[in-house]
Amino acid sequence: MIHPSADVSPDARIGDGTSIWNNAQVREGACVGADCGIGTGVYIDRDVVIGDRVKIQNYVSIFHHVTIEDGVFIGPHVAFTNDRYPRAIFPDGTRRGKNDWTVEPTRMRSGASISAGAVIVCDVTIGRWAMVGAGAVVTRDVPEQGLVIGNPAELMGWVCRCGHRLAREANTWRCPACNETYDLAESEAAAR
Repeated sequence: MIHPSADVSPDARIGDGTSIWNNAQVREGACVGADCGIGTGVYIDRDVVIGDRVKIQNYVSIFHHVTIEDGVFIGPHVAFTNDRYPRAIFPDGTRRGKNDWTVEPTRMRSGASISAGAVIVCDVTIGRWAMVGAGAVVTRDVPEQGLVIGNPAELMGWVCRCGHRLAREANTWRCPACNETYDLAESEAAAR
């Protein structure tokens, strides 16, 4: 289902069962997987890759060179950047053209979630099942199942695949909601 007011390039690929709502724009070369929900006013730049079963809420901006894997949730008003040193002009005052940018990649791994209003600075990876808190500014990689909040975002704990915060029990972590346990030694070591 593509809303009549959505602007979807004929050169974009859209998977089966994906819904694109009003005033969304999907640029040329973008690849959106199956069974996704693309909300009102979402902007998906050229050549962005989005996996299957991804939910992108209203007014999200996803710029060139972002890859989003399967099962990701992106809350409203999230912005992905792609240029660490943006300028509209050169030092001599001449305008920059479309090929005058240094674009850096960003990757969201499967199952990760980003809450409303977060900003994801380019050249980071958000690990599998990680969670980014509302309004956070992510400036560095987020480990698998990591919970980050703040500006700049800092690691504040770990989350279960069901989304709840984990509690430490000796050498493991347990979810109080679903009772799942995890050994996060590798993720903890990577976060140090």
